[in-house]
Amino acid sequence: MVKSIFVGNLAWSAEDDDLRNFFAECGTVIRVRIMKDQETGRSRGFAFVDMDADEADAAIETLNGKNLMGRPATLSEAKAREPRRS
Repeated sequence: MVKSIFVGNLAWSAEDDDLRNFFAECGTVIRVRIMKDQETGRSRGFAFVDMDADEADAAIETLNGKNLMGRPATLSEAKAREPRRS
C-alpha cells in the first residue's frame, strides 16, 4: 500500500531529486509532487512524497526535523484535502 507524506518547510529551491535523495535512506520514493504557484511557477514551500506505507512511516519517524537544504523538515502523514466551500 502507498502512503503520502506531507513535507513542509521546504526550501524554495528544492527539486524532485533533492527530495528523492533525502528520503532514499528510508526506502524507494514512488512519486514526488512539489506544489507550485500557478501564476509564478515558484514553489509554495511544501510537497508530497509517496512511498510504501511501512517505508513512509519509517521516513516520518527518522527524518522529521532533520536538515533538508538548510531547513528542518516538517513531515507528517498527508491527509485528504477537504472540499472547498463556494
